[in-house]
Amino acid sequence: MKYFRNITLLLGFIYVTSATKLKNTYNGRNENRTFPPEFLFGVATSAFQVEGGWNQGGRGWSMWDYEIKTDPGYISDGSKYEVAADSYNQYKRDVGLLKELGVNVYRFSLSWPRILPLGTPDYVNPEGIAYYNKLIDELLANGITPMITIYHWDLPLRLAELGGWLNEDIATWLGDYARVVYQNFGDRVKTWLTINEPFILCSLGYAFGTHAPRVISPGEDFYECGRNVLLAHARMYHIYHDEFKSQGGKVAVIISCDMALPLTDSLDDAEAAEDYFAFTLGQYAHPIFSPQGNYPQRLIDRVSRASSLQGYKQSRLRPFTPEQINYIRGTSDFFGLNSYSSYYVYRNDSLKERFAAPSFEDDMYIGTYTAPEWAIETSSWMYRYAPGLYNLLVYLKKVYNDPVIYITENGSSDKMGFYDEEKIAYYRGYLNAVLDAIDDGVDVRMYTAWSLMDTFEWNHGYSMRMGLYEMDIEDPNRPVFPRKSALVYKEIIRSRVIDPDYNPEPNDL
Repeated sequence: MKYFRNITLLLGFIYVTSATKLKNTYNGRNENRTFPPEFLFGVATSAFQVEGGWNQGGRGWSMWDYEIKTDPGYISDGSKYEVAADSYNQYKRDVGLLKELGVNVYRFSLSWPRILPLGTPDYVNPEGIAYYNKLIDELLANGITPMITIYHWDLPLRLAELGGWLNEDIATWLGDYARVVYQNFGDRVKTWLTINEPFILCSLGYAFGTHAPRVISPGEDFYECGRNVLLAHARMYHIYHDEFKSQGGKVAVIISCDMALPLTDSLDDAEAAEDYFAFTLGQYAHPIFSPQGNYPQRLIDRVSRASSLQGYKQSRLRPFTPEQINYIRGTSDFFGLNSYSSYYVYRNDSLKERFAAPSFEDDMYIGTYTAPEWAIETSSWMYRYAPGLYNLLVYLKKVYNDPVIYITENGSSDKMGFYDEEKIAYYRGYLNAVLDAIDDGVDVRMYTAWSLMDTFEWNHGYSMRMGLYEMDIEDPNRPVFPRKSALVYKEIIRSRVIDPDYNPEPNDL
């Protein structure tokens, strides 16, 4: 029986990965393909990464404020976040950049502590509400659709001190916060993203301790965080559809995932790829998008087996009740996808004693490998392999019953200066991958570039420059300048064609 299961598994991955060579690449073949007329282009930022104004307008402290203020060496390059891109004071400049690019959509996040300084609606900060009203109105006046992420990692400090994502009450807290923003902005905002990247939120914040609140518990709190994320997202979704559906909007969660390709054609490597998806994607997508709901069975089985061998009386992956499974299932009106990289994955004897136990890495038990030619010089974690995005989109179509997909983040860092050629190659390659997916029937309706301008990249500070517009962080006025990638992206949006020969120069600004 196991033999037939493995053959089925391998055949499934042959189906998904058979297209690792894109049918149309950006090397000049059929480069005049056109994006569908209804396809949307956008750019994205998040509040903590661009707003600044950390002590302006009645904003409260977030857990990130606390971590940075109490540990000045926490940010790897020593850069400061207090002003960031100064979007709190220069939102009209930002809208001007968006209009210059010609984007249809601006995805930005709300600062929870700017709206609810104490985390709860006992006090709603009128200055915070006024700021976002001005930004939304400015966008609409310039023909740009606002797409709002309600939670992008800036948990109010008071709630972090009450346990944050390890406290089940966070579903109540986030639901109450969501109700406030629906009430204040829902008459004009029609696309809501509840929570950004559960896997990154929980792995970096509660497993590895590199993001706030810097908890290191990879075998227990990592799973508890993810469980509470799903319950909180579901509550935010149900509040909208139960109380605010007359506003006519849509609600989704943003799930991050990179592509996993089996390193060899062995059954072990095929299983490694399936387990990679079960832990990084399925843990959050399956309870929402699969017809039966709940976690992937592979995830349940692997964590249960490892927990038992480690002497636990029950699985470290706490199960949902039947009522919770029903509550979470179906709570997304489209699939919000953030994706940047690809990996080869494998499972063999070289992994023995590699991972600490208990941990989700030990539970998953896979190795990863990236080809040297995929490396991005300015990043330690992004790898450029555009066919991976195509394969991932095909995988989502196959596994989750052909969902509508919005790509809510994709992009690359590059060196300082106008000529960000590596970033341009990234964008052209990945946008061609999107066209290939559309050609093959994947229902992708939006592409969102990260990011508008250089952003404060969390614990990396400004060591990674991902903006289409470069920002001078030494100048208190935070001037911004278009890079070559901004002009290339602008031309793609205008023409709806990826022209590999378009080669703007600074005098074309």
